[in-house]
Amino acid sequence: MVSAVFVPRELDRREARVAASPDAVKRLVGLGFDVVIEAGAGQPSDMSDDDFAKAGARIGTVEDARRADVVLKVRPPVEREIAGYAPRAIVIAIMDPYGNEAAIAAMAKVGLSTFAMELMPRITRAQSMDVLSSQANLAGYQAVIEAAAHFNRAFPMMMTAAGTVPAAKVFVMGAGVAGLQAIATARRLGAAVSATDVRLAVKEQVASLGAKFIAIEDDEFKAAETSGGYAKEMSKEYQAKQAALVADHIAKQDIVITTALIPGRPAPRLVSRDMLRSMKPGAVVVDLAVERGGNVEGVVAGEVADVEGVKVVGFADMPGRIAASASALYAKNLVTFLETMINKETKQVVVNLDDELIKATMLTHAGQVVHPAFGGNTLAMSA
Repeated sequence: MVSAVFVPRELDRREARVAASPDAVKRLVGLGFDVVIEAGAGQPSDMSDDDFAKAGARIGTVEDARRADVVLKVRPPVEREIAGYAPRAIVIAIMDPYGNEAAIAAMAKVGLSTFAMELMPRITRAQSMDVLSSQANLAGYQAVIEAAAHFNRAFPMMMTAAGTVPAAKVFVMGAGVAGLQAIATARRLGAAVSATDVRLAVKEQVASLGAKFIAIEDDEFKAAETSGGYAKEMSKEYQAKQAALVADHIAKQDIVITTALIPGRPAPRLVSRDMLRSMKPGAVVVDLAVERGGNVEGVVAGEVADVEGVKVVGFADMPGRIAASASALYAKNLVTFLETMINKETKQVVVNLDDELIKATMLTHAGQVVHPAFGGNTLAMSA
């Protein structure tokens, strides 16, 4: 029996991405799936129904969700979507599970097996499924493009007969995937770039991209990284010392890009109103952590706010602002993950509860919440 995959149009009007691409459809069809794309699902990402049809998909309606064995989405399903899924269907999306225990329980109640792509472990085997990295990479790039669009001066130094235009000074706070891409992009545009992070391991990466590293390098700094590659939350004492160094540095910058996020926690406050007030006229700050409350005091989600005379960009959908690229990468993450569930002999989707990727990402299964971080019991994983 052929398994059916359904890709819906995202209901959130702010979401321009889609959980498929023509290339992903070809790969799914090649794996033996019957693929149905809801009409118009790819339009916000400049992917037409005809593009999907040529790749082997059938163009359908939301009613096709009821007959799907697997549903691929960008954002977590809302109540009316959940009600339209087949019991025991597999739903894979960026689930945003932290603080959404009620929604997780609702998905468990109807018997869905749900997976949160953002919980994918950062191990070698899962690199091609790492949605946080694929989307953060694009977010870092787009952050610089947005900064350039709102900055009233040129990025590179220009020496002309009429005079010299100085290079823009760009400061990137947080040198994870998004931050490193922001550094690289700003450097390509000719800016003078500096960066900071609480992890010593990224110092060489920052330098290799041509940026100057800014940090208080004490013992706490040297130990500030989790085994998963994320930054640890620093002590109040360290934060105070680092804030003083950063405050002095920010006052000299034209553009600041903040990227600091800690999974499951509010974003740390990195830039205060006093820091913004010290910046040059025409300065721009881009906050990539606005979805968790923001790194910048006064940031407004979804807007470019004037805070103490600085343009503070608070777009929460940064990857979606280049939706075609973001969708293509995300779709590949999904297909690669789904492929690990296919039984090579029967060609059917089988959820192996002993697989480390399943254990890390599965939220609900067989009517239960199974992820321990969200109210589940690890014993349920062996049921």
